[in-house]
Amino acid sequence: MDMFVVRGGKPLVGRVAVSGAKNAALPIMAATLLADGSSRLAGVPDLVDVATLAELLRSLGVHVERTNADGMELSVVDTKPWVADYELVRRMRAGVCVLGPLLASRGRACVSLPGGCNIGHRPIDVHLKGLAALGADIRIENGYVIATATQLQGADIYLGGPFGSTVTGTCNVLSAAVLANGVTTIEAAACEPEVVDLGNLLIKMGARIEGLGTPFLRIEGVASLAGVEHTIIRDRIEAATLMIAAALTRGRVELEGVCLHHMTAVVEKLREIGVVLERCDNGAIAAGENRLVASDCIALPYPGIPTDIQAQLMALLCCADGLSIVTDKVFPDRFMHAPELVRLGARIRRESASAIINGVDRLSGACVMASDLRASAALVLASLAAEGDSVVRRIYHLDRGYERLDDKLRQLGADIRRVRDAPENMPGTLHSEILSDQLVDTDDVQPISGPNWHRAASRTPRQLS
Repeated sequence: MDMFVVRGGKPLVGRVAVSGAKNAALPIMAATLLADGSSRLAGVPDLVDVATLAELLRSLGVHVERTNADGMELSVVDTKPWVADYELVRRMRAGVCVLGPLLASRGRACVSLPGGCNIGHRPIDVHLKGLAALGADIRIENGYVIATATQLQGADIYLGGPFGSTVTGTCNVLSAAVLANGVTTIEAAACEPEVVDLGNLLIKMGARIEGLGTPFLRIEGVASLAGVEHTIIRDRIEAATLMIAAALTRGRVELEGVCLHHMTAVVEKLREIGVVLERCDNGAIAAGENRLVASDCIALPYPGIPTDIQAQLMALLCCADGLSIVTDKVFPDRFMHAPELVRLGARIRRESASAIINGVDRLSGACVMASDLRASAALVLASLAAEGDSVVRRIYHLDRGYERLDDKLRQLGADIRRVRDAPENMPGTLHSEILSDQLVDTDDVQPISGPNWHRAASRTPRQLS
């Protein structure tokens, strides 16, 4: 297992290309199950999740081949397999996105209930309700969803959930509906750019879809789809992460390929906090030229601030003047990064679905542990801004969703090294932190609360015990 060793305090300066969007690439790859012939995709990021889904698709009879650094060719060569194995689906939640395409193209699908990041309760009941409305017979046995249908039929479907629309659920139902008999309408559909990108791919394949980018979709089923060429949109989450990195380190970074139109709410919030953002010919420039100021942030479904940016924004606000409140209305329990930021000197206290952050003048290096993909990014960002050495452990989470982030940060001047997670690779000042008999298990550390939280937040876990 690897970890990052980060020496903070260096401004990030330079130019870097934003990779293709993971959250678009995965459902698009799954949708190739629907098509006759070969599909050629460009902009496919080199990620652990992408490799895992490629392996899953191969097990389902799809020939998958990397054609270049960001190119991929996929074609169905065997239509008999219909079981998505637990050992593959458990590695990432997006594995469930093969459910709709399998059901529509082969009349049956057996998919393990999904795994992925530990960021709160994420049931797939809305997915199943939508597929059942299309005429599928669905049951759950031994941890697997088993769906069958001789021929799906168009229907009127409502996909709203307790915390808003579902992106993966919309992708699953949309992918199934394109081969259903008749007309399907989806109300409360997710509007995210990644859903629109999937819809555009399906339209190229021959699907008839209206309303992409709105909560109401109309799909007229067709008999078959054909393989196409398609370029995946750039990753707005990676772009926002790099913007925050530039601001936290008082640097100036040009982001190639970013589409600010896909991240209007994030751009507005970053500017409110004090981040300088400018459009340029092939993307945008982010700079930390101003003093950061506190702001209240609420994570919401698109076009709001994405929940996938919540942790990174919290890292930014830890260094802003004043009191900020961060609320997540998509995944209200997604705050496992808060106690790790406290280890770096942040002042954070948790209240229900919110975190209250009192900005500090500086963060200080520490040994921290990632709990999920976006928490990993937040800890790396905070480490870049901290004084001294930091260690970020469990970075396998980060590799699931960021394409060579450490390489990109080094390209911009960061002092960050990927090393094996072992005591001999710890910086001298943090060496004792890794000794198993002295470590505090950060999974059990709770955000500091109570009347003295603002003083306790800067202490180490050993001082607090």
